Amino acid sequence: MALAVVLQNGASFHGGCCRHKVLLSLLGPLLSNSKLYSSYRRPGAEPAKKLSWQNADFSFKKGFDHLKTQLSLLKKETQDYFKGSRGHPLSQHLLEQTRVLWQFRSQEDLNKWVISSDVEIGGKSKVYLKLGRNNQAAMLYGSLSTEVPRDGETAYSGYCSMRSRPAVGSFNRKKFYDWSRFNTLYLRVRGDGRPWMVNIYTDPYFSHQKDDLYSYFMFTRGGPYWEEIKIPFSKFFLSSRGRVQDNQHPVWLDKASFLTLGFTIGDKVDGPFQLEIDFIGLLNDRAHKEEFAYETYDKNTPV
Repeated sequence: MALAVVLQNGASFHGGCCRHKVLLSLLGPLLSNSKLYSSYRRPGAEPAKKLSWQNADFSFKKGFDHLKTQLSLLKKETQDYFKGSRGHPLSQHLLEQTRVLWQFRSQEDLNKWVISSDVEIGGKSKVYLKLGRNNQAAMLYGSLSTEVPRDGETAYSGYCSMRSRPAVGSFNRKKFYDWSRFNTLYLRVRGDGRPWMVNIYTDPYFSHQKDDLYSYFMFTRGGPYWEEIKIPFSKFFLSSRGRVQDNQHPVWLDKASFLTLGFTIGDKVDGPFQLEIDFIGLLNDRAHKEEFAYETYDKNTPV
């Protein structure tokens, strides 16, 4: 018990080392429902009567079951790696023209996504996510409110978003998507006529890039009919903390950059909204030849 607690605490302090990720993956189920990750206590709250290690639920069975699961995932990843791209033969990978990334047919598919709104900063917008009719689509709906919270600091409010969870491999390793063989994002949606922002979140190499994302607009026409939307990756522009950057460059679609995909509504119009998504996929459009839609130039031109 004491040894596990020491290892757990020691791993959490040495964030720069990659070994702690595997250690947390192994000891996480063993120490479930514990308070070893933080000693923070809210103002006015009573101090804990027990030490943190006394609240630990140490279970060898949970640990071995978790280890068995992670080893099976590692085995499958290894087999897929030697078999070909994503477990498919190389010939099939080279001829691939379309690929479905997400489709919504069950609650398990919805669990791969998270929703958020300006409630996190004191706003009053509401957002919900559920399966559509006959379990054939995801329905993102709610109500947008631009009322600014009265905290004396927040100046703007009114947004709701839906974002995919980062893919995780064996032993909680980050998995990256490789979209380098495609040039277009392909969606089948049914909206209510309100505009959305499609956001690509990347995994930054430097800390000052943690707020960088690539965005483009998605306009829905409303009505009872579904529409297929194609957005070339060359149209996505770089922004950081809501500000479009002067130094633009294309989205890096290799597996070292992309992390998650998201949708955001913030058109400053109060009222209900609704967006149904059948699937999200990729398309290799041979007719699209554009590499990048925006100017690229040096901010400090050499003399």
